[in-house]
Amino acid sequence: MRVRPLPILCLALLALPACHQASPEAVSTVQAVPVTMAPAISGPIRPVVAATGQVKPAAGAEFLVTPPQDARIAELTKAVGDRVRRGELLVRFQIPSLEADAAARRSDLARAEAQLKTAQQNVTRLSGLFQRGIAARKEVEDAQRDLALAEATVAEARSTTSAAGQLAGREVVRAPFDGVVIARSHQVGDLVSAGGPDPLLRVIDPARLQVEAAVPAVDLGRVAVGNPARVRGASFPDEQARVIARPPSVDPASGTALVRLAFDSPTRRPAGLAAEVEVYGEEHRAAVLVSADALVQEGTASYVFVVDGQKKAHRREVKVGVVAGGQAEILSGVKAGESVVVRGQTALPDGATVEATEPVEPAAEPAK
Repeated sequence: MRVRPLPILCLALLALPACHQASPEAVSTVQAVPVTMAPAISGPIRPVVAATGQVKPAAGAEFLVTPPQDARIAELTKAVGDRVRRGELLVRFQIPSLEADAAARRSDLARAEAQLKTAQQNVTRLSGLFQRGIAARKEVEDAQRDLALAEATVAEARSTTSAAGQLAGREVVRAPFDGVVIARSHQVGDLVSAGGPDPLLRVIDPARLQVEAAVPAVDLGRVAVGNPARVRGASFPDEQARVIARPPSVDPASGTALVRLAFDSPTRRPAGLAAEVEVYGEEHRAAVLVSADALVQEGTASYVFVVDGQKKAHRREVKVGVVAGGQAEILSGVKAGESVVVRGQTALPDGATVEATEPVEPAAEPAK
């Protein structure tokens, strides 16, 4: 057996560790992930319920003119867009049957009053004769009975005459309030029916308009009478309003409930105009707030990444309350003052080193 010289063996042993040393290109370097951060703050927040609605007259602010029965239009003084004053003539109908009935009732009343006068005179005459012993008691009693009957007949005639007069008075229709004509369906001379599908005139008071909004059933619990709201839509400026009525039931077909809102100031929006409504719920004071962009949703769970003093981002599960105006209320999981990643958290590993880019100011609470 041939023995290798010792120097050569030593050189081989010295070279062995070098064979297992990694090349510089194989060494991985950890770099900070650029993210945008913002602090969690403490402040107020309100839930915002969005709904679609329509501008409508308030109760008592709309007047529909219809004929009391089949009639002809003798006079129609206003057109669409015309302003009317309380007590001003709107429509005069011609209803011959009403006029004839009222005349007949007046004639009946006149005859009943004449009979009453005769009965009164007869009682007076017979009473005098009875006192002188000329007339019998029975004659006086019969005359008094006739008088009572005449009085009852007059009372009935007056009642029916009054009713007929009131019905006949419906031939003339006057405005019950100051307003504007917004619809007209007939012309002078037209024959109209009491059961027609459309009113002759529709008059509203533009100073008493409201909004009727269809609120989804899932949001109805956040709406209460007195809640402030904002009305948007069309080319009109935003207007402040307030919830004045909340229905006790939900339409099962649409899954919504009609909530009525009154404007804080008279609106220039016309009746029938569609509107977008934001109703602000009860304010949560001193809530922990983060940007809504910070939330990471996985199924039903919500997470945020909180950055510690060593610039490590840690994923935390949070319980979220109200989300409104670009803010999210954190009920648990984050404290005010902690830095939260609001941009760049997608696919961010838990515990990764991060580097802050430009800061993001906390979103402001929506105006009320």
